[in-house]
Parts: sequence; structure tokens; C-alpha cells
Amino acid sequence: MQKFRLIRSFSLLTLILFSTVPQLSYADEKDKEKDEDYYQMMKLFADTYEQIERNYVKDIDRRILVEAAIRGMVEELDQYSNYISPKDLSRFNQVVEQEFGGIGIQVHIDENNGRRLTVMTPLPGTPAYKAGIRAGDVIDSIEGKSTKGFTLSEAIKTLKGRAGESVSMSVIHKGTEEVIPLTVTRELIHVATVLGDTYKSDDSWDYMLDKKEKIGYIRLTHFSRHSAEELHAAIEDLQKQGMRALILDLRFNPGGLLSQATEISDMFIKSGKIVSTQGRNSRDRKWEATAEGTYDGFPMAILVNRYSASASEIVSACLQDHKRAVIVGERTWGKGSVQNVIELEEGDSALKLTTASYHRPSGKNIHRFPGAKDTDVWGVTPDDKYRLRLNDEELEAFGEYRRNRDILDHNAKLDNEFKDKQLDLALDYVKSALNEEAKPAAKEEAKKTEKKPAEKDAKPAKKAAALPQPAKAPLVIQTT
Repeated sequence: MQKFRLIRSFSLLTLILFSTVPQLSYADEKDKEKDEDYYQMMKLFADTYEQIERNYVKDIDRRILVEAAIRGMVEELDQYSNYISPKDLSRFNQVVEQEFGGIGIQVHIDENNGRRLTVMTPLPGTPAYKAGIRAGDVIDSIEGKSTKGFTLSEAIKTLKGRAGESVSMSVIHKGTEEVIPLTVTRELIHVATVLGDTYKSDDSWDYMLDKKEKIGYIRLTHFSRHSAEELHAAIEDLQKQGMRALILDLRFNPGGLLSQATEISDMFIKSGKIVSTQGRNSRDRKWEATAEGTYDGFPMAILVNRYSASASEIVSACLQDHKRAVIVGERTWGKGSVQNVIELEEGDSALKLTTASYHRPSGKNIHRFPGAKDTDVWGVTPDDKYRLRLNDEELEAFGEYRRNRDILDHNAKLDNEFKDKQLDLALDYVKSALNEEAKPAAKEEAKKTEKKPAEKDAKPAKKAAALPQPAKAPLVIQTT
């Protein structure tokens, strides 16, 4: 009886709420009709909820019904809008922030080693790294429980926890059979989003790809809360080494925070529009670049592929439109929409809702709408002469090559025979740009070494002495 009274009260509340508000808020007949229709739809929902709650053959949890209804509504929108339940909210925030309580390792189920839980790589400076956990180690047990038969999600759930709490585990180092017990204290793990090509001897990333030509190389994996800060530090490190050109790799970057995309774009242009957004029920916004703190004076290439999306497209489109960088690789994903994360239940759950579309400085469309053709305008297309699409086999081979280089193991032999064709194309561009920049300097150097006009009565011997010395010629040729 009490449950029935609760349902009737809910229906009555809905009736009162939606029958009175329209009369107070709208004056014209058209809006009244619209609000009446709105009320009827809400009444339909309340009646359906009541019938299921009261008469369905089995008792069913009310929250399950409500969450199913919310998901049903959101599924009628676009693929980027979704409801985030209380149990999924923590994981969602970890993806956005790239921070979580844990020990700092990447793990996988090794199919070639009896499906054992195996360490892919420790993250530098983390508790696991300090405890001596190495790439290739088998995690034999966690909290006294054998990991045989563990799924990856079970393992991650067990290893993660609050910072400051300890987790007991045992590992077997690669190539040995000894089971080593360990107790590791969890910390707040910050997953770096700015990476280089290989590790240095001190286990930090090496961002200088070509030490002779001083060409920097930075990979950006996500646009998380600290990405701009990390990128700034990496560029400062490169500039101390005399960087002359930069390659920014956004391949496989799915995007992230709009604020980070605009801040990173602003790093490379002095003025002009970065991006603008337009929404149905939100004011139009425009982000403009500022001159302060701009990194310029060097050629730049940006690598993208078909999995570069959202914030990656904002940065690459902005720098392409401002002719600050050449885009190399293949056409990007085509996600030109902005999602707001709206708190529900006082922050216990959330709604990620598409509220606006964004537009590149040139005004060209980026979003790939359902049914869009290859001939339509969407995504970011690489510059002429720098378009190179990898087939599925090449993409898989590149992924394997990249994963192996990301393993922190100084005893491992790196594959230096693999050819990253897209990276090679980006290198071709920046080297040619450096050569073009060197030509005026070479001409100026040549002018300085030319003999001055001789006086009419000068002796032949002095004329000969005024000619450039042969030793200076290689210097000029070397710089062209």
C-alpha cells in the first residue's frame, strides 16, 4: 500500500508541475500548445513507469527502470552523448583527468604465456617502478589470490585503490621462476599524455628525434587536464637543446578537453581565431590567439590519421588554416561537436550532452554527419604532397612497433628497421623547410666572402689575395 501511495504521489506531482508552469511562463497560443504536448509526453512516461512498477510479473529495481529510460532518450541523440551512471563516473573522470589511485603499471593478458597477467611496462617514477617491477614480469597473485583466470578488468579493479593504501602482490621476473612477494603503496598516478620516441638512460622521454638536424618529436596521446603544461615543458627542454624544427604526432589521439586544445593551439600562433562554437541554446563563442608565449620561428609538421579526432582536429585545423604547420598523414575522424558534462544527483552521476558544434578558423566544416561521403567536406585533410594513408596491415604493424618502443626496458632491443612512412614524410617536409630557410643565410654568407671591388691601380697580387679562401667554400655548400 505504501509503495502504491508513493507511485500515485509521483504521478500527482508530475501532473501539478507540468500543468501549472506553462501558464506562468508563456503567453501566446503556440507556446501553450507546445507545453501541453510536453505535459502529455511526461504524463505518458509517468503512467508507463507506474504500470511497470505496479504490474510487471516480477519486482524490478526502480533505479534500473529510470536509468534505462534515460539511456533510451540519449540513444535517440548522437553517438557522443551518453548517460554516466554512478558506477561509471569514477572511470570516466580518470579518463578525462588521466589520474587515478594505483601503483603505476600497464598490464595485459599474455596469450603466449598461458594467459597470465603480465606487466607491459611500469610507468617511470611510480610505486611499481620504485619497487623494481619490470616489463615482462608475471603478476602471480594480488592480495593472496592467484591471478590465474583473472580478466583484465578484474586485475585493474584490484590493483587500483585509494592513494596511501597498500596492495600485496607477488611477481615472477621475466626469465626466472622465483616468486617474489611485494607490498606496494598506492599513489595518485598521473598518466603522461606527452611522450617522445624513446626513453633516455634516466628513463625520461627523449624528445629530440634527429640530434644532428635538431628536429624535435612529441607525441600527444590525449588532451587531459595537464597536457598543455606537459607540452610546454617538453618544448622548453627541446629549445635548450637547440631545436630547429618540430613534429607533433596526434595519430590515434581521440581528443579530450576543449580548453586544452585551445591552449595548445595558442602556443603556436600569435594572433587570429583558434576555433569557434555555435549551439542551439548556448551563446556563440570564439577563441583568439595571443602573442605572449608563442613558440614560432621554426618549421612544424603535425601527424594525423583516421583515429585523430575532436581536440586533435581543433589543433591541426587551426595550425593548418594559419599556415603554421603542414598536416601529414591521412584524413582525420571528423568529430566537430562539443559535449558538456552536466552533473546529476548532486554529482553522483552525469550527462554528457552534445551542446554545440565547433568550426575551424577558415569556416570549413569538420563534423562527419551520418551518411557523409568521402567527397564531402569533413575532418582535417593533410596538405597536398603529404597525404599517405596506411592500410589495415600497415596500421597494425605500426601499432606493434610503437607499443614495443613504449616499453621501459633498457635491455630490450629496439626495432630500428621498421619504416614509419608517415613520420618519414613529416621529416622530409621539415628538412626541406630547414634547407629553404638556410638558403638566404647561405647567400648572405657568400656575399660576405666575395672580394670587394678592386681599385684600378691595384696590383694583381693584391687582387688574388682578396679572393675567398678555398677553406671557406665547404662551409657555404654545407649549409645549402
